Amino acid sequence: MLIQDDTIAAVATAVGEGSIGIVRVSGPKAMLIARSVFRRPAGKPEQELPSHCASYGHVVDPATGDTVDEALLLPMRAPRSYTREDVVEIHCHGGPVPLRRTLELVLDAGARMAEPGEFTKRAFLNGRLDLSQAEAVMDVIRAKTDASLRMAVGHLSGVLSAKVKALRHEILRLIAQLEAAIDFPEEDIEDLAAQKVSRALARLVEDLEALLTTAQTGRILREGMATAIIGKPNVGKSSLLNALLGEKRAIVTDIPGTTRDIIEEYVNIGGIPLKIVDTAGIRDTADIVERIGVERAREAVAEADLILLVLDASAKLTAEDKKVLDLLAGRQAIVLVNKSDLPEAVDMGEVGRLAAGKSIIRVSALEGTGVGELEQAIAGMVYSGKINQAEGAFVTNVRHKHLLSQARERLAEALATAQAGMPPDCIVVDLRSSWEVLGEITGETVGEDILDQIFSQFCIGK
Repeated sequence: MLIQDDTIAAVATAVGEGSIGIVRVSGPKAMLIARSVFRRPAGKPEQELPSHCASYGHVVDPATGDTVDEALLLPMRAPRSYTREDVVEIHCHGGPVPLRRTLELVLDAGARMAEPGEFTKRAFLNGRLDLSQAEAVMDVIRAKTDASLRMAVGHLSGVLSAKVKALRHEILRLIAQLEAAIDFPEEDIEDLAAQKVSRALARLVEDLEALLTTAQTGRILREGMATAIIGKPNVGKSSLLNALLGEKRAIVTDIPGTTRDIIEEYVNIGGIPLKIVDTAGIRDTADIVERIGVERAREAVAEADLILLVLDASAKLTAEDKKVLDLLAGRQAIVLVNKSDLPEAVDMGEVGRLAAGKSIIRVSALEGTGVGELEQAIAGMVYSGKINQAEGAFVTNVRHKHLLSQARERLAEALATAQAGMPPDCIVVDLRSSWEVLGEITGETVGEDILDQIFSQFCIGK
């Protein structure tokens, strides 16, 4: 365990008013600081501080004896704590003033203000978490659906780490085989080793490619699927948003052009977080404000992972509909023929020709029909029918994807070198490079600058 010589403190709960707020303290002086600012009801300082046992009392200013707040004290002695250091949590009332005053007393007693993510960084440096598990902490906090939470908890428990460590172990085994061939040429094992290594390298490249195929699904579950609802005015885009949300979030009228600005909401569709953007109706207009909304709608389409194009089932296709359908070329999209509760006037054959290759679903935003089929279509796109949302290791962020791609490239180069009959020491160079790159995912070969960058994205109290 890496011993830190200073003690850090921060408010560990969200900013704002709440029933409970927590000041977290970690480091060698944590227990001493707790004794100085916490008093039992009899007025005596806390002496024993038994680990993992809560004590009732008050936060008191040791300089004046004034009571700041009623509180619970929860000490956790090393190594049985989040950071594997002595940790104390002071559970106060959740208002900003008592929390601020309690934190000030803790800092005056010898702690310093924690940097963003420093508690989790200490957990990593002290060996409680590896780097991918530490990154998963924020994924758990930011999870938007049960599926994204399960994925984040899986990473926190080490699912991805175990996969990466297994790959590194296999690469190290291959390096040992090749180095044995280099060190003992008289044993005539060089050719045999090269053959075995080629087969093993091919399997490793396949394993990395399989892991990389989960990157799109993992990113969507972690960050949400950017989804733009588009169509000409008055086809029911805002009604569809309200139906998906289960509430009246967007204004709905019979007047075309009601939606003039972008409306963004997260929606849980079959466990997949959709970041839905309800856009202005796309059409040519002389209205300056509406024209700005149309331009923003086009920008949203360009940035979307998924486009939901809405048509009016009760009306024939217009030139405006066809212009919007043209935006789907080369994009992942679903065509929703809305107002299916009304007599159908749209030519579905024409819709099929203009939206060739796209899923077409009849829906009624008014009655809520077709939403289940839409959920199934979206789930099919995200999971591609290959992986269940509760199974396996996912690649969830850009850093991991970049490193896995680098490792795959190094292994592919090693495989090509082996197949070309090059000496074992040439193969070892690429193998070691791949092994080191994979170590950056778990933090075993990562530099201090990368650590600072990762943990700076955390909140102060985490």
